Amino acid sequence: MCGIVGIVGKSNVNQALYDALTVLQHRGQDAAGIVTSDGGKLFLRKDNGLVRDVFQQRHMQRLVGNMGIGHVRYPTAGSSSSAEAQPFYVNSPYGITLAHNGNLTNVDQLTKEIYESDLRHVNTNSDSEVLLNVFAHELAVRGKLQPTEEDVFAAVAKVHERCVGGYAVVAMVTGYGIVGFRDPNAIRPIVFGQRHTEHGVEYMIASESVALDVLGFSLIRDLAPGEAVYITSDGKLHTRQCAPNPHYAPCIFEHVYLARSDSLMDGVSVYKARLRMGEKLADKILRERPDHDIDVVIPIPDTSRTAALELANRLGVKFREGFVKNRYIGRTFIMPGQAARKKSVRQKLNAIDLEFRGKNVMLVDDSIVRGTTCKQIIQMAREAGAKNVYFCSAAPAVRYPNVYGIDMPSAHELIAHNRSTEEVAELIGADWLVYQDLDDLIDAVGGGKVKIENFDCAVFDGKYVTGDIDEVYLHKIEQARNDLSKSKSITGSAIIDLHNN
Repeated sequence: MCGIVGIVGKSNVNQALYDALTVLQHRGQDAAGIVTSDGGKLFLRKDNGLVRDVFQQRHMQRLVGNMGIGHVRYPTAGSSSSAEAQPFYVNSPYGITLAHNGNLTNVDQLTKEIYESDLRHVNTNSDSEVLLNVFAHELAVRGKLQPTEEDVFAAVAKVHERCVGGYAVVAMVTGYGIVGFRDPNAIRPIVFGQRHTEHGVEYMIASESVALDVLGFSLIRDLAPGEAVYITSDGKLHTRQCAPNPHYAPCIFEHVYLARSDSLMDGVSVYKARLRMGEKLADKILRERPDHDIDVVIPIPDTSRTAALELANRLGVKFREGFVKNRYIGRTFIMPGQAARKKSVRQKLNAIDLEFRGKNVMLVDDSIVRGTTCKQIIQMAREAGAKNVYFCSAAPAVRYPNVYGIDMPSAHELIAHNRSTEEVAELIGADWLVYQDLDDLIDAVGGGKVKIENFDCAVFDGKYVTGDIDEVYLHKIEQARNDLSKSKSITGSAIIDLHNN
């Protein structure tokens, strides 16, 4: 899960890129980067940290030019070293920079091909750099001094042939334009829009529509699976389908947790999808326990609030805010290391005793991944005086790793893997646990005005839409993603950074 943005404007785009990245900050808090182009030269700033910390006034003043791309990152595997902050750059051909959201599942094969056949060098462990080199090579073999939109789309088509996985990409060809493209299954999200200024039309590509909204751009649409959009430096827009057999299967977990509720994603309102999740949960509760004794519904801020509100309304039960959130603590789901996650929960949330004391409380969260957070929150509710603590998950049980760009950990770290609902309830300390049914979740997200028949639901059902995932691959990512590996990588990167200072 990362955030990407690209803008072709009529004046300096540095401030607009910065503002867009702050809107997309929820998609990654590990690193941030912006690169702009002016007069055939590139101006780059990237580092570890939040957007507000990476970019100071002196950096912004150097980021000149009427087009540029930006990225906010969180690590899906391995280290959080600043060496893997994006955008990445290659000088041939033309000078290309690229930012990427997602994960390539055939990265080892591609790395070998790039070295042995394309005669290119990859300097980091990031699959984004691999993707950049594939795109750059395929553009270079076109052999043009000045690339046209036909050359760009042909290169994207070759990327789709060679690269497997989930990816949404923005890339800037220095002096010529910005291209955005989406994997043939449309797993990761990407949209584009426009705004009219006194100097002409400006275009923007971004991970979520909310970034367009905040900057005054009107949404044109989401990119279709396999589609690319190319905006030249003088503001001409071109689109092309670049995959022979595209298949719509967007990641359903975007609607559960990742996206902002005020985004439109593949034509679906994330907010309305979460309302429907609450309705479906309430219906399940009424089926299982029509004579339930729930006194109050309390959300675990923030992504579960919408579903919890609708659940309470449908049950006819009071909705109360029982937890106060410290907004200066990052999202625990994307924190590397179990110790960091455990420590941050108590720092992040504090219970309001009067909402819990003597009551049967139904807590609502968007999902349960490791169980670390919800176990501590349930304990907090008991310490605040709750009589019984029930727990609702707006998502089904997460039983399988994600391989398309979300840091769902190895299977043995997932609390629901090979466990029943009752076993999970006992482990987290809940008196009653209710999971969303997968069919209900699919209907909640794809059952509105915009009909989407297929989703990537692999974390729930183990069915990987790219068709190339086996036990060997899952074992490999387990080695890369386990918390011990991450802690070692983070320690190592800290040493390197100290030596560089």
